[in-house]
Amino acid sequence: MRILFFLYLLAVPTILFSQEKSTSKSNLDMKTKYSSINDTVKKKKSLVAKIEQYEIITLEHDTTHADTSLTIKSAYKQNYLRRDNFGLLSFPNTGQTYNTLQYSLTDFSPYPEIGFEAKHFNFLDANQINYYSAPTPLTELFFNTSIGKGQNVDSFITLNTSKNLNFSVAYRGLRSEGKYINQLSSTGNLRFTTSYFTTDKRYVLYAHYTYQDILNEENGGITTANDFESGDPNYTNRQRLEVYLTDAESFLKGRRLFFDHAFRVNPKHGNNNLYVTHQFNYENKFFEYKQPTVNSTVDGVTIKRFGESYVTSGIKDQTRFEKLYNKAGLTYENSLLGKFNFFVDDYRSNYKYGRIIVISKDSIITDNIFQQINNVGGQFEYQKNKWNGRFLYTRSITNQSLSDLDAKLKYNLNEEIQFDFRYRNINKLPNNNYNLYQSSYVQYNWSNDFKNEKINTLSANVFTPWLNAEVQYTVLNDHLYFEDKSTAAQDSVRTQIIAPAQYENTINYLSVKASREFKFGAFALDNTLLYQKVNQSDLILNVPDFVTRNTFYYSGYFFKKALYIQTGIVFNYFTKYYGNEYNPVIGEFFVQDKTKIGGYPVFDFFVNGRIRQTRIYLKAEHFNAAFSQDNYYSSPNNPYRDLTISFGLVWNFFQ
Repeated sequence: MRILFFLYLLAVPTILFSQEKSTSKSNLDMKTKYSSINDTVKKKKSLVAKIEQYEIITLEHDTTHADTSLTIKSAYKQNYLRRDNFGLLSFPNTGQTYNTLQYSLTDFSPYPEIGFEAKHFNFLDANQINYYSAPTPLTELFFNTSIGKGQNVDSFITLNTSKNLNFSVAYRGLRSEGKYINQLSSTGNLRFTTSYFTTDKRYVLYAHYTYQDILNEENGGITTANDFESGDPNYTNRQRLEVYLTDAESFLKGRRLFFDHAFRVNPKHGNNNLYVTHQFNYENKFFEYKQPTVNSTVDGVTIKRFGESYVTSGIKDQTRFEKLYNKAGLTYENSLLGKFNFFVDDYRSNYKYGRIIVISKDSIITDNIFQQINNVGGQFEYQKNKWNGRFLYTRSITNQSLSDLDAKLKYNLNEEIQFDFRYRNINKLPNNNYNLYQSSYVQYNWSNDFKNEKINTLSANVFTPWLNAEVQYTVLNDHLYFEDKSTAAQDSVRTQIIAPAQYENTINYLSVKASREFKFGAFALDNTLLYQKVNQSDLILNVPDFVTRNTFYYSGYFFKKALYIQTGIVFNYFTKYYGNEYNPVIGEFFVQDKTKIGGYPVFDFFVNGRIRQTRIYLKAEHFNAAFSQDNYYSSPNNPYRDLTISFGLVWNFFQ
């Protein structure tokens, strides 16, 4: 079904572009200084839309426009996540999880979610869905090769049936075999969006529906690091390296229906306006861990990798989660003072299993966590001249202790220099899998009542033509994490027992990130450097001190400027640190202090080209792996990827 739907999306633009288009005088403003943005031949007097008219709108109503340029910044986004993944360390196969090198990338919500955070890197949240406005149909086709058999595609089309009504549909699909035993990835992200406003903009609506599924075969990492690091040519075929799990897999899927709309009470827009606002979000998620063969084999010896189990075969742990969120408010808008929004919300969630586990008379693992939370809050938005601010405060009025203070301030000195400031104070409820988890593995069952996490963050960003810099300082109290609870005896027989924990002391985190590009004629050097410092009594929040990415490249036009090319080398490096390890049973990373990873360079060679609206990407990733020592890891048991040749393209059609 997935493949048929993708073929359908591919066929739509073909049908559209095979028809002759007539230009109507009633179209949107199509006058432009550009001769054309289309790949098809146009009549001399045919009018075309400006690229600025193809708008991309976020949930917070920030607007950008479609971009078909080829820059080094856009090339960084040519990957599985389709965003710059600096600060994330990929696992050996496309579509697997990522180790987090830059902790300041972590996003927080005060509400309790399902958990299984390591499975959510490619799961699009409601605030990551964009909406569109297009004077003519816009199609984008994304393709990238994967590792082993498979491919990574993303098809997207948006159109306005009228000036006021837009629809879009997109599907992202991945299948990647990988180089190691039991490492297949298969994911899908289906998105439908619509946006509508009346001509006088008295009523505005943004809505979307998503269905997402992420399937990963889970091998638990390699069993013997010495085999990988030995340089033995027998192990250049990674299928010969022994792994802990040969038939396990995890599966996350979710559906969401979302809409956000507003109605202006006064008929005509004036200096004073009153709006009624409402946001609705219904979402259900399902996580499953399957392992048909319970015992593992290491060097011919049978081991119990995750300890004793209630069953001898066919493990199938399933977790279900539903949430319903409604927020209703009144907004007063004054042309001089700004916007004042007062709201009340209702959050309901049910995190559940199909059984109750009785461990002893005093220890019972319940089957669900049901929560109902009501908050009241206010938001103030101000935009005047060079200043732009948004200040939010919300607090629970039910039994749960929950609050969120989020203050953002932006100052635009001019078109090239901008300053951003943000302060956030969150009293966050724990994700549900910290407080409750059930598994066929005996020691992977728990029922807790952890305290709320308290998170204080202060950040400042500066964007200039000479330097972009970001500084963040975060204070964490009652920090929740997963730890290795294995005893010495269990370690000796390769048994891994993971459980949630709460850190009672304070953690102070500081990050400084700077980027600057130097140009020398047709050559350029793009640099990004990250420094991090953690002050803590124990090794709980572990990150590398330094992370760097440096790209030296050449840019130029060829064939009478019909072809634009960028080619060069990317250098990536991070210092050694106690990297977190991944546990497939719970779909989470856990803290460890036995093995350091990092300290190895990664060189990528690339050639990128642009012909009209088509961007082509050719990359030799980690090419120095062909002649360097095999000591590169994404986590203590999972090697980083070897030399990989990838090809990709992004193709835009403007009809």
